[in-house]
Amino acid sequence: MADADLNAGLLMFIAHRSMEDRIFAELHAAGFTDITVAQGRVAQRISRDGIRLTELAEQAQITKQTAGFLVDQLERAGYVERVADPTDGRARLVRLSERGRKVAVFANSIADRIEAEWAAHLGTRRMRELRAALTALREITDPYAHPGGAAARLGSGPR
Repeated sequence: MADADLNAGLLMFIAHRSMEDRIFAELHAAGFTDITVAQGRVAQRISRDGIRLTELAEQAQITKQTAGFLVDQLERAGYVERVADPTDGRARLVRLSERGRKVAVFANSIADRIEAEWAAHLGTRRMRELRAALTALREITDPYAHPGGAAARLGSGPR
């Protein structure tokens, strides 16, 4: 199938999958062998201040039970912790632990390096245009995007 025959969604997915595969290969090579792609996808939605499990499930587009299962695994591995919600004593927040923040910084540095490779391939101007176009597209595709929509980074959650 020629590239011209592929829809834009598939082309974006191919690039995303390539980046995700490389990030997890490097995480595993660095000794973070106990985090899975599914866990990483959930962890990406955890904001610095924490997030309620129900909101995390909604944003990750998975069931609350699946989110709970993945968060339990992340907690056992030391990547997240559950803390009291300061706005509601009955509720709990999931937030990254110190280990979770370390892996997030490392994963984001890998993503930055991959984006730099893409920029070298596409050219700085085209990469800047790609990022601008994808950010603008997020306004109509991501219900959790906020005005100014910063790109989601592992452990930063939507802003």
